[in-house]
Amino acid sequence: MEAKGPTAEIMIAEARKALWVMVGFLAVIWTAQIANWASGYALSYHYGVQAWNPGSLPGIVSSPFLHWSWEHIQANSGPLFIFGFLSAYRGVTKFLSVTGLIILVSGLGAWFTSAPDGIGAGASGVVFGYFGYVLVRGAFDRHLIDIVVGLVMALCFSYQFTGLLPQEGIGWQAHLFGFLAGVLGGWVFRDRGRGPRPTAASPRQNPRAALLKELDDLGL
Repeated sequence: MEAKGPTAEIMIAEARKALWVMVGFLAVIWTAQIANWASGYALSYHYGVQAWNPGSLPGIVSSPFLHWSWEHIQANSGPLFIFGFLSAYRGVTKFLSVTGLIILVSGLGAWFTSAPDGIGAGASGVVFGYFGYVLVRGAFDRHLIDIVVGLVMALCFSYQFTGLLPQEGIGWQAHLFGFLAGVLGGWVFRDRGRGPRPTAASPRQNPRAALLKELDDLGL
């Protein structure tokens, strides 16, 4: 049992980092929102994503930090914090790589498929990316706790799936490609150091033993 102590301490430290990373993320987008609102949302117009406009390609990076109204940012902030924290609590370094992939794929997908007469901005593509990542990470990493978390999130936030369908006035393309990027990120950044495949004597074939092992790793 003593050998599990450092593992639990590392996970608690990573979870603490994840908490502050998401607090920082929210602080950045809310600060940007104040400046954006003061400018009459000129920042969203200038630094958002407009399909097929090469000049708006840098907006792929800037647009997730910009919103169109206070209601818009409020709607994104809660899910962003929840899914972001759950994406980051096992490792902030991996989380940043996943975030980069989601921003890139979501932005490029919207740039290629959205109507050219609109400008996209908002963190919802990233939200859906984290959502997709949380849903599949446990299966790819073979972490029972993460599988349970993914199932709970899928049930609690099942309404989010409607955001992947075409809707007038909503950037569903960014949602869809963000979600797909999150699923891809779960596979690309999967934990490859989980050891050998289960054998007949492995506790992985016993769900109760596997759950107890996960809880023991968490120090619970």
